[in-house]
Amino acid sequence: MLKKYFFVILFVMLFTAGIALADNTIMITKSLFMNKVIFDGKWSFLTEWKKSSLDTLSYDDGNEIELRTAHQNNFIYIFVDAVSQTEFDKHGDNAIVCFDAHDSKPIIPNNDDYCFLTSLDGTKSFVLQGGSSLGFNGGFKKIDNPKGFIGIASVSDENDRYSKTPHPGYEFRIPTDLVGRSDVYGFYLGVYDAQKNKIYSWPQEIIPESPLKIPSPSKWGEIISPDKSLPEFPFPAFSLLSAIILAVYITRKKQFTFNPK
Repeated sequence: MLKKYFFVILFVMLFTAGIALADNTIMITKSLFMNKVIFDGKWSFLTEWKKSSLDTLSYDDGNEIELRTAHQNNFIYIFVDAVSQTEFDKHGDNAIVCFDAHDSKPIIPNNDDYCFLTSLDGTKSFVLQGGSSLGFNGGFKKIDNPKGFIGIASVSDENDRYSKTPHPGYEFRIPTDLVGRSDVYGFYLGVYDAQKNKIYSWPQEIIPESPLKIPSPSKWGEIISPDKSLPEFPFPAFSLLSAIILAVYITRKKQFTFNPK
C-alpha cells in the first residue's frame, strides 16, 4: 500500500514539475526556410513563418500573442505577432526580446545578457548588453548593432496566418555569434501596448516596473533546443572537427595494428 501511495505522489510531483517547466520554457526548432523570411515586420506571405515553432501566449484580459521561433545557420529568428492588439501607436508600441547566453540567471545582468528592442514603424532598433553600472533600465547599456542583426516592426494584416485585422508584428534576426551557441538560453519577451500603457511579458508572472526597466535575468524563462540542433556550427568548423576525429581514429588504428613480421 505504501509503495502504491509513493508512486502516486511521485507521479503528481513529476506532472506538476512538467507543467511548471512548460509554462517557463519555449521550444525552438531548426528550420531550413528562415532565409526566405522577408523582414518587413509582418507576415508577408502565408507560409513565411510556418516552418517554425509556435507558442500561443494568452493573457487574463483576453490579449493573445503568437510567438514563432526558429534557428538556421548563424541566426535565431523570432516573430512576435500581437494579434489581439487592434489599436496601436506607431511609435509608442514596441517589443523586446532578451537572451541570457549561459542561462546563469544572475540577479544583476552581466556581459553575457543581451536584449533586442524595436518599435512599431520606428526607424531604428537597439541592442542592449548587461553589465552597466546604470540602474535606470535594469543594468543594461546600449551597444552597436552587431553584423547581421535585424529588428523591425510594422502592421501585419491580410497575409497574416492568425488575423487579417491590422495589428503589430515584430521580426528579429539575432546573430548567434553575439549571444553564443547553446541549446538553452535564458529568455524574456516584453510587448508594450502604449494605448493601454501595459507590458505583456513572458514568462507571464513577470510584471515589469516600467517600459524602460528590463526585469532581472533571474526571473526569465528558458528557450531550449530539444533536439540540441542549436547550436549550429559553421561548415568550416564542422569540417575541421570531422578532420580531427578522422585523424585521431587513423592514428589509434595504426597503433593497435598487429604486424606478424
